[in-house]
Amino acid sequence: MKLFFKILFYVTAALYPVLIFTFLVILKLPVRILSLCIVGLALAFFIALTGKRSDKKKSSMSWKPMVSALLFMTAGIVCFLTNQTVFLKLYSVVISAMLLIVFSSTLFFGPNIIFRFALMGRKPVKNTVCEKLVEAYCKKVCIVWCFFFIINGSISVCTAFSQKLFGLTPAQADALWSVYNGGISYVLMGILFTVEYIIRKMVDKKMPESFAFTKFKSSSRPDDFILCYEDKYSSGSYKTWKDFLIETSRMRNFLTSEKNKRVSEWILHCEDYWYFLVTFASLLQCKKTVHLTQNITESFLCEIKKDGYNFLTDQNVDAKFNADFIPDVIAETAESEDFRTIPSINNDDTQILMYTSGSTGKPKAVHQRMTEFEADNAFIISRWASDFLSRRLVTTVSQHHIYGFLFGISLPFSLGVPFRRKRIEFPEEFESLIDDKYIIIATPAFLKRTVEVEEKLPLDDCFIFTSGGACSPELSKKTLEVFGFCPLEVYGSTETSGIAYRQQSKDGLYFTPFDNAKIWKGEDGCLRIISPYIKDPEGFATADLVEIFDDGRFLLKGRSDSIVKIEEKRISMTEVENRILETKLVRDVKVVALEDRRQYLAAAIELNDEGMKKFEGQRKLVLNNYFHDFLTNYFENVVIPKKWRFVEKLPVDVQGKKHKDEIVKLFEKSEQD
Repeated sequence: MKLFFKILFYVTAALYPVLIFTFLVILKLPVRILSLCIVGLALAFFIALTGKRSDKKKSSMSWKPMVSALLFMTAGIVCFLTNQTVFLKLYSVVISAMLLIVFSSTLFFGPNIIFRFALMGRKPVKNTVCEKLVEAYCKKVCIVWCFFFIINGSISVCTAFSQKLFGLTPAQADALWSVYNGGISYVLMGILFTVEYIIRKMVDKKMPESFAFTKFKSSSRPDDFILCYEDKYSSGSYKTWKDFLIETSRMRNFLTSEKNKRVSEWILHCEDYWYFLVTFASLLQCKKTVHLTQNITESFLCEIKKDGYNFLTDQNVDAKFNADFIPDVIAETAESEDFRTIPSINNDDTQILMYTSGSTGKPKAVHQRMTEFEADNAFIISRWASDFLSRRLVTTVSQHHIYGFLFGISLPFSLGVPFRRKRIEFPEEFESLIDDKYIIIATPAFLKRTVEVEEKLPLDDCFIFTSGGACSPELSKKTLEVFGFCPLEVYGSTETSGIAYRQQSKDGLYFTPFDNAKIWKGEDGCLRIISPYIKDPEGFATADLVEIFDDGRFLLKGRSDSIVKIEEKRISMTEVENRILETKLVRDVKVVALEDRRQYLAAAIELNDEGMKKFEGQRKLVLNNYFHDFLTNYFENVVIPKKWRFVEKLPVDVQGKKHKDEIVKLFEKSEQD
């Protein structure tokens, strides 16, 4: 019975103007009789809605038909009391006014109602590359509907009072009101729906598409779609989607050839981003385990390369490692006849090992899957896709590191953002990037090198991501002056991937966690993290000391592993480094703990221009004493560094990280301290 009343009510509401015209003009039913019928119908529907339910769940949409029933009832009662039909006619005006209020309010207290409808559709919108674009389009549609409700409501008012406004007879006024509100207004709504649908389909075709690295198909991009370019985007030397399909086909044929088909473990090191993309994708398609290493020194390779491991590279390495040269493999192997038929990749089954040397320089394999990588990409895409899509990509970061892989390979491939084939190695290379807009993937160390030699780069609206270390306030400010953009810093590691971000021009030193990351402070004062990228459900314990605030943001307070005991006194090496930087004479510094007969601290210092000017021509003992005396203002003598090294450049890897073993080597030289 309730369903019957519900259907009856909605049919009546839709045909309301036609029914009013039929009963008043054609059947000449008295106004009070008609009003009683309306009240009775509304009352029956209201009782059906508010009656006892067999289930205890209440529909979230039940208030809307209830409001409509009350409006009908109110209009009927007022009409009965006044014996005036105008109150029946004002129902359509009230509906337009209510819809205007609902639609317009969501423009100020979003998301707008049209976007909410879009999120309920079958095609996924949330956390996709086009989410912001869809929301912007829906906002425009919502504004158009608001204007329609204003115009439609205004015309409805005129038709309701047409007898007085235009001097019509009651029959003519009723007919005019019924024709517009029961016919023309519906036709206008239909036209608006149709036009919007046509425009929406046209807009859909122009919407950018992204796909997870493991979900691409041969038809995902047009054959001539540009994936990669040489030097700068306007160079005219490109690699296209068709090139990618052909060259991955060749690499797959090599990997599945008779001599290689039983090899499941492959070491991959490739400086050329294009060759890396082709080889990495092919290895996943052939269900191989991929070992990514950015270090290919002989000693490092000897530690990670085991029997049964094959090696693919585009670099010259010792012949004893029996490496296959990627350019030759691609050039000499024939592609499949149907290179458009590609094997599927199960992201959960992918096996990737990323080697990090950590603080000791010893190789440490971190197991990864594309599942976690793609979860990382999904958040970055949902947050900054428009910034990527409006630019070309260049990077200073190795793709063998998680940051370089995610931002330099996986993200641009998924989004369809053309990327530079070779990594930027020298700051001067930025000077040539004046032909287009670029997004720059960098490390703080490389930005630091750049702002030291460049005063102002002629870049057009660049965007900078940086990770692998924290930018100092001075570096952020200087980067803004030189590049015209304050770097957006991503906090994370090989074990956690990205979990927070900050832009010091807006956020200061405070990091904001990603929406899908849960953080808290452990008993040891260090940051704990749970996120989709971390496979352990218990989360990951970092060694970063942290202070977390009520709004969820946090400050990094140094490393717990930077705290050592010197003659029973606890001292933070990070704190010592920060104090040395306060002299304003130092560009960079690294403090390490050494030990022979006893443990002590040693400091390696890179002077800045002011420092070099101050100590020009001075003996090293003068520099030692100056920094020693400065630190006595803050520390006991027993914990002040006992050895000092002053170098032109502190040794860092391609990610800009300073490794303990490299710093320790500086103190192995026979130099007087």
